[in-house]
Amino acid sequence: MGRDGRGVRKVSESSVQISFTYRGIICRERLRIKPTTAGLKQAELLRAEILLAIARGTFNYATAFPESPRAATFAEFKGQIKTVEDYLESWLVRQEKFLKASTVDGYRKVVSYLLIPAFGKRKLSDLTRTDFRDWLDKMTCSNKRLANIQSVARKAFEDAVQDEPPLMERNPLHGWTYRKKEAPKEDDDVDPFTANEQQSIVAALPAQAANMIQFAFWTGLRTSELVALDWTDVDWRKGAVVIRRALTQTATVAEDTKTKSSRREVKLLPPARAALEAQKAHTLLSGREVFQDPRNGERWAGDSPIRIVWTRALRQAKVRYRKPYQTRHTYASMMLSAGEHPMWVARQMGHSNQNTTVRVYARWMPSADPDAGGKAVEKFAADVLRLSCDSEPKVAENS
Repeated sequence: MGRDGRGVRKVSESSVQISFTYRGIICRERLRIKPTTAGLKQAELLRAEILLAIARGTFNYATAFPESPRAATFAEFKGQIKTVEDYLESWLVRQEKFLKASTVDGYRKVVSYLLIPAFGKRKLSDLTRTDFRDWLDKMTCSNKRLANIQSVARKAFEDAVQDEPPLMERNPLHGWTYRKKEAPKEDDDVDPFTANEQQSIVAALPAQAANMIQFAFWTGLRTSELVALDWTDVDWRKGAVVIRRALTQTATVAEDTKTKSSRREVKLLPPARAALEAQKAHTLLSGREVFQDPRNGERWAGDSPIRIVWTRALRQAKVRYRKPYQTRHTYASMMLSAGEHPMWVARQMGHSNQNTTVRVYARWMPSADPDAGGKAVEKFAADVLRLSCDSEPKVAENS
C-alpha cells in the first residue's frame, strides 16, 4: 500500500494520496503535495500524526479534511447517537421489527437493568473489553446468566460496528466470552409431581383450568404453547395436536414457536384426549382457543394469570409448591421412567435431539433392572461363557 507499504503513494505530478483505516473503513485522501522525496516524507509524517490521533480517540475527520466527502460521513455524531444509553434504546426499537416480543423483552431487561446502569453515560466508541471484564468480575450470577448478558451486548455492539457509518470501530466482545470458575450443580430444577399430587391438583382447580392442567401433565407442552392452542390444531383422526404457535406474556398476538424443532405433532395419550373431550363443552363452539381463563372466558393472557389460579389450587390441595412449568418436567419424567424411547420423548417435547432430553432427565430413565444386559449376554456371549466354564479346573471331591 503506497510507498514501500507506508500508506503513501503518488497519484499525480502535484498530489500524493495517503491511506489509513478509521472506524473500520479504509480511507484514502489526496494531499496537494508534490511527490518528491521530501514531499512523500512530509505525507508520511502527516499520516503518522493521523494514526496517533485515531489511537488516542482525538481524530476529527472534518477538521483534518474539511473538503472531503467523508467529512460528513464521519461527522462526530453531530445530531446522532453519542452515549451507550442512546444507542441501546434506539437499537431495542429496531429489534422489535425483526424479533419475537418475548425475545425483545428479554433483551430489554438486560439493557435496562444492567447495561445502561453500568455503561449508559459512556461514549459508545470508548467501550473496551477490559471495561466489560472488570464489570462482569463483580457479578455473582451463574455462567449461564453471564453468557446471556454477553450475548445481548455482543449482538448490540456488532450491529453498531456494521452501521453506516460505523458507530464503533470494533466490537469489544467479538470472539471473547467471560466465564467464572463454577462448581458443578449438585442437582437440577426438575421436580415432577407424583400421580397422587397430580390428581389432587386437578381436583382443586375450576373445570376449565383442570382440563388444561391435566392436558399439560400428559402432553408436556410449554405454557406459551398451551395458551396459544386452537381447536383447529387438534387432529382427532390422527390422535394428535399440532404445535405451531406460542403466546407469551409480552406478546399481543401468537408468534412462532420457541425453536424450529418446537413445531411438532404431539400424540394425544388417553388422559390428554379425555381432557380435550371435557373441554369441548366450554370452548369448542367458539372455534378459537381451546383453553380459557375461567375468570373472564377469554384466552389466557400469558403465565401470570395461570399462576394465580395454580397457586390457589396447590394450596387447597396441600401440595408443595412448584412452578406450572413442572407439568412439562412431570410429563418427561413419566415417559422416560416408564421406558419410552428418549428419541420419541424428545420429539414430543420439541427438543432438537435426544441429547437434551437425556441430559436433563437422565436420572428418570430406568437403571435398576436387575436383569439389564441379560439379553445381550444370552445372544452374544453364550459360547464365551460355555468355553470359560469348560476350562475351569475341577476341584477334587473329598474321599
